[in-house]
Amino acid sequence: LAMMLVPALLLGAAGFAAPGARSAGAVASAVRMAATPSGSNGAHLSAAQKAELAEIAALVARPGKGITACDEGPGTIGARFEAVGVENTEENRRAYRQMLFETEGASSHLSAAILDPETLYQKSSTTGETFPAVLAARGIVPGVKPHLKVYQLPGCGGETVMQGLDSLNVRCAEYRAAGARFAKWRSPLEIRDGQISRLAIEANMQDLARYALICQSEGLMPIVEPDISLTGDYDLETAVQVNVQVQSALYKAMIDHGVYMEGSTLKPNLVNPGRECAKKYTCEEIAQANLDVLTRVFPVAMKGANFLSGGQTLENAAARLSAINKLKGNAPWNLSFSWSQALQLPLLQLCKGKGELVLDEMSKLYYDELKIAGAAARGEYTPLQAGAGDHVPPQSSARAPSPAASTPAAAELEPAKKKWWQFDFA
Repeated sequence: LAMMLVPALLLGAAGFAAPGARSAGAVASAVRMAATPSGSNGAHLSAAQKAELAEIAALVARPGKGITACDEGPGTIGARFEAVGVENTEENRRAYRQMLFETEGASSHLSAAILDPETLYQKSSTTGETFPAVLAARGIVPGVKPHLKVYQLPGCGGETVMQGLDSLNVRCAEYRAAGARFAKWRSPLEIRDGQISRLAIEANMQDLARYALICQSEGLMPIVEPDISLTGDYDLETAVQVNVQVQSALYKAMIDHGVYMEGSTLKPNLVNPGRECAKKYTCEEIAQANLDVLTRVFPVAMKGANFLSGGQTLENAAARLSAINKLKGNAPWNLSFSWSQALQLPLLQLCKGKGELVLDEMSKLYYDELKIAGAAARGEYTPLQAGAGDHVPPQSSARAPSPAASTPAAAELEPAKKKWWQFDFA
């Protein structure tokens, strides 16, 4: 069924205008939207437009399948190539992406692929078709990364926003005409001193909501990606608190903007302690923390969440995703993957010292990786190593205490002060 639906959606009329066109209906829609109150849930869209957006979201959220994230720009993928001795040329980038899309059996584990704009217009040397058509023929929904560069907010200690909202509607219309059916926007965030500033949260979540609204108006199902970095020494409890804060701000912003929630998808970071956290956590504790965040704030209207890898190894990311799915019980969402580095970095290591892309070897390993990812998305992956998915403190944080530190300080002997949320109910 999906093999028929995806190519059909590439043709999809659904009332979305061609690039540059502005019908009388679109003008009326704009007027209607201006008078639409917060929480309208896409009232400015037609029934056909909503139906297509919801269908794309459902195709992306097919159980046991996930997203291959291939949206690195020429500079990013080029740096990875050069690190293993492969020349960064457009042809090498094209051939590498073709391998990712045409690996035999990959479609059994993939629901969608995120492309860089360059890749959106490149063609397969096998069929002569553009890559969106190649993917659609395999039942894989093609999407695109429409954002531009990260920008530091002045006076905010290095906190950032993502640029690219200007002329986003024009780019989205062009990407849809080229075959994309969804988009993905990343908003990078970092926990510092146990928090993210209110300004950074509000600025980034408002941007994500506005991006989602624009995408839907141009016929692209929006994936929203609030990406909290693993940089730092924060503990898992802090990670849960901050992720709840960030995601709740995101959904409120989306609702306030009138985004059609059933026609959108979440790409969150996997809730983890910071890399330098000195406390050990098991894979199951990390999995439960992720479910705690989702059950507190994630709208049931959204069909799924595809976790990013965020610098985790494939083994750790798969162990944690599988544990989440084993524990999720009757949670209403499809919880899967949208991985780039976890899948791609091991592939590129095969090229080290060879001076070229070893595409046949890479394709075989890629298929094996996708089998692991698919099993994790079903909650059926058994890690090869004991302790996979655990957070293990870095060795510098796990040193044995010195003799001088073995005697409790006076402050430690005092009764612990209650946290602000530990109220007394008399």
